[in-house]
Amino acid sequence: MKYFEDEVHSGNWDEVEKYLSGFTKVDDNRYSMKIFFEIRKQKYLEALDKHDLSKAVEILVKDLKVFATFNEELFKEITQLLTLENFRENEQLSKYGDTKSARAIMLVELKKLIEANPLFRDKLQFPNLRNSRLRTLINQRTTDLLCNYSLNWQHQLCKNPRPNPDIKTLFVDHSCGQPNGARAPSPANNPLLGGLPKAGGFPPLGAHGPFQPTPSPVPAPLAGWMSNPSTVTHPAVSGGAIGLGPSSIPAALKHPRTPTNPSVDYPSGDSDHVSKRTRPMGISDEVNLPANVLTVTFPGHGHSQTFNAPDDLPKAVARTLNQGSSPMSMDFHPVQQTLLLVGTNVGDIALWEIGSRERLVSKNFKVWDLSACSMPLQAALVKDPAVSVNRVIWSPDGSLFGVAYSRHIVQIYSYHGGDEVRQHLEIDAHVGGVNDLAFSHPNKQLCVVTCGDDKTIKVWEATNGTKQYTFEGHEASVYSVCPHYKENIQFIFSTAIDGKIKAWLYDNMGSRVDYEAPGRWCTTMAYSADGTRLFSCGTSKDGESFIVEWNESEGAVKRTYQGFRKRSLGVVQFDTTKNRYLAAGDDFSIKFWDMDNVQPLTSVDADGGLPASPRIRFNKDGSLLAVSANDNGIKILANSDGMRLLRTLENLSYDASRTSEAPKPTINPISAAAAAAVATSAGLADRSASVVAIAGMNGDARSLGDVKPRITEESSDKSKIWKLTEISEPSQCRSLRLPENLRVTKISRLIFTNSGNAILALASNAIHLLWKWQRSERNSNGKATASVPPQLWQPSSGILMTNDVADTNPEEAVPCFALSKNDSYVMSASGGKISLFNMMTFKTMATFMPPPPPATFLAFHPQDNNIIAIGMDDSTIQIYNVRVDEVKSKLKGHSKRITGLAFSHVLSVLVSSGADSQLCVWNTDGWEKQRSRFLQVPSGRTPTTLSDTRVQFHQDQMHFLVVHETQLAIYETTKLERVKQWVPLESSAPITHATFSCDSQLVYSSFLDATVCVFTAANLRLRCRINPSAYLPASVSSNVHPLVIAAHPSEPNEFALGLSDGGVHVFEPLESENKWGVPPPVENGSSSNMAATPSVGAPGSEQAQR
Repeated sequence: MKYFEDEVHSGNWDEVEKYLSGFTKVDDNRYSMKIFFEIRKQKYLEALDKHDLSKAVEILVKDLKVFATFNEELFKEITQLLTLENFRENEQLSKYGDTKSARAIMLVELKKLIEANPLFRDKLQFPNLRNSRLRTLINQRTTDLLCNYSLNWQHQLCKNPRPNPDIKTLFVDHSCGQPNGARAPSPANNPLLGGLPKAGGFPPLGAHGPFQPTPSPVPAPLAGWMSNPSTVTHPAVSGGAIGLGPSSIPAALKHPRTPTNPSVDYPSGDSDHVSKRTRPMGISDEVNLPANVLTVTFPGHGHSQTFNAPDDLPKAVARTLNQGSSPMSMDFHPVQQTLLLVGTNVGDIALWEIGSRERLVSKNFKVWDLSACSMPLQAALVKDPAVSVNRVIWSPDGSLFGVAYSRHIVQIYSYHGGDEVRQHLEIDAHVGGVNDLAFSHPNKQLCVVTCGDDKTIKVWEATNGTKQYTFEGHEASVYSVCPHYKENIQFIFSTAIDGKIKAWLYDNMGSRVDYEAPGRWCTTMAYSADGTRLFSCGTSKDGESFIVEWNESEGAVKRTYQGFRKRSLGVVQFDTTKNRYLAAGDDFSIKFWDMDNVQPLTSVDADGGLPASPRIRFNKDGSLLAVSANDNGIKILANSDGMRLLRTLENLSYDASRTSEAPKPTINPISAAAAAAVATSAGLADRSASVVAIAGMNGDARSLGDVKPRITEESSDKSKIWKLTEISEPSQCRSLRLPENLRVTKISRLIFTNSGNAILALASNAIHLLWKWQRSERNSNGKATASVPPQLWQPSSGILMTNDVADTNPEEAVPCFALSKNDSYVMSASGGKISLFNMMTFKTMATFMPPPPPATFLAFHPQDNNIIAIGMDDSTIQIYNVRVDEVKSKLKGHSKRITGLAFSHVLSVLVSSGADSQLCVWNTDGWEKQRSRFLQVPSGRTPTTLSDTRVQFHQDQMHFLVVHETQLAIYETTKLERVKQWVPLESSAPITHATFSCDSQLVYSSFLDATVCVFTAANLRLRCRINPSAYLPASVSSNVHPLVIAAHPSEPNEFALGLSDGGVHVFEPLESENKWGVPPPVENGSSSNMAATPSVGAPGSEQAQR
């Protein structure tokens, strides 16, 4: 400690952190996090005290930003200290003294934290060594020819040797503790994973935007959800978390908030096994802290919320499907949440669209290439051709699904939307049955993990079926596999029918753990959706069933759930949902538990007709639950959100139904699911769960004049006439011109904030304008709307966010900006340096990259706010890391300035567009160019010089919209093929801008003649036209037109226009209509699945109406 104390007193902060890093990392546990925060906070305050703002900004961005994940509000308040002449103006720092006394006070606090930190246990005093210690080790080493180290030999002599012993020091002899009752190893030393961070990594800053309404005031300005103090206590240690006011240890340090993306797994923060229940907001333990301790509080764990189980759980029977044979395994599509994959006891597989009750795909078992199969398989099939499906499962992105059969075989299919399923891989995987199947991503490569009766686990490359690993060590048939990863550690849990649980890394070093599963027979394992909690469900040979939560660190059962039938009739299956509930099929019903309560929450019998142990599966957002039923049936249970989703899909199906004389059109489940997502968006906690695909973009070029469809209502033989919706009067829609600002001449860029309650504009004179809506009786949710005028907002300082303009005329520059996901920062340029602004204070945080060349387009990386793609005027794209102030890559492929950039986090690509009318696709792992293609400019259309080409990804992240003055087009990314195009007539005005609606079901487009058109995105067919007279007064010059259009982030029918006269208009349909027109009906039974050959709208189609 002496050396550490000296370095702290001297303010050698880099050396202090370097020294500490030999013992702990910032995210090991809550004590470590607070230690590092106190050090970095002190370094930050000292820089501010010296008025070294550049150094303070560097510390803020590089050192303190990691803590923003747990309390974004605190980070904003820390950031605002930059705006004060003296940070002591902040009430909580008013008693901060000089540097020397502040360091001394902080050191006292640090020593208490270090002493309480379990990672420093036995490390604060140098041990007493016997004189003979070194000789003992040498003697043992010379006699040990089999072990690598002497202490390994000592481990062999333990009375109770544990697998993978935790050997920490050479100073004392090693011995394993008693198998029961001894002190458990620290969770920081997981026997499987080694020392892993427990703070869940640092997810993107996206949980708390600055414009969200704040809850009721609490005593401390930044108080968060408080939890009970740790059960591991220290009498002299502040129980407070880190924050700007005294508070207790934060719940989020015990159970950190983690991203909810189920395709990514995160480590648990549950390092001390304390209660997950939290206290009411603002109530904290009274703790006296030094005046200079800037404390941070973090939001609590999601389980702290009070909930009403009956409203959350899918319990009402919404659908009953007749499969035809008994379902053995089911899985919902991860993106299109009403698509259900089913495998049965006779080897059949089926794909159901739940909304329309339509079976899209049905396939019987068939070996694709019998000659390529092993002789044992061929002999087994000849002897007994009966085959059952043991498991069906989708890949994380839903592009593949796998089927594990009871005979040797695994089949992998590729899915292309609608009813298009193709054979992809057939693997002769195991001798005997293949009992389970899963997808994993070791080394960033999609793989298939299988297990079988031959007692092995195997890993196969998903592209070509090459076997990567074979894991041997089980002594009985392997029943299930559960791949997972934490940080960069990839591993697989496996269970066998002798009750053994083992864990494997992707190497050839054998199993890392050996646990006993309760029941010691058939057991499956699963993580909660956020990857932080591990559960298993098993049934013994005597019919006794168990669901338990595991402490991974100790290989011990943490919680055993009650409520099973004494003797279950069959093997119980289970599932998890919402990071909150468990469900299992038992006793002719479905039983539900809250993860934090061992007693059953409720049970349902689904109106009867269930087998003794029904098979169950939740969809991704937990709104639907598939349950196997008697008589080869499947029942779909739904909560209120699920009911809305299904009703919307049912209505779409009904609207497109035909009479018996006409062929029945195929309802595209992907597009239908997207439309249904609109109806349920208000009830869903996470809009991103309603991601949809865009398979409906066929290339047909049918006439879209007044169409007389062949679709008729069952109750009527009269055909209905479809007609384009024209809006020409202000009374026909809701529109609002935002409060005027005379300082701007035209709006160059426009965006809704991600929270949906503000609009940010960048004017041609380099000034930013921010309009914010407030909560009121007329606007209870505070969202942006055309019904209530907003306030043109400025901070109390009165400063403006104004871009650097260098020596250029800003009116001639190419403006660009990008907003961070949490609405805290905007990065912007208007021909000069790129500026980073704080959206709360409007203060310029940093400027960088002075021209030439100037930046022309900006885009944040979707998974890392520190990575920015910057399109340049010289045709290059620079990949810039803000944190280290460094250009990581420079992409060259265009010949003129960059005009558009868009990331796909699903495909891990960046799509770029340029004034050269070229599209390029870049891999974001190595930044290599994968493909490029030039736009085909329609004949008779001559684009202007340096015409902009914009790109925007559809919600499915597989297709993207291309906007050019001569056309709108949809491209498929992987092949860079155009799947749909719309071209205005030669006599029509050029397109000025276009964008997807937030659910990607509509495309809003503006034109040089001030017209706005609304298209159905699935086929780029015009459904509504808003004429200038509907929103522009007659007194306005005919030269005024929209330059940019923006869609609301959560209201699909709301958009805004930025005009050439500096005005901004917000549009919504009338409340009585609640939509922009009616889409033209599908004609002649054409499917909405994507056509292979793209087509251009022909004369006589909807272009004639433009």
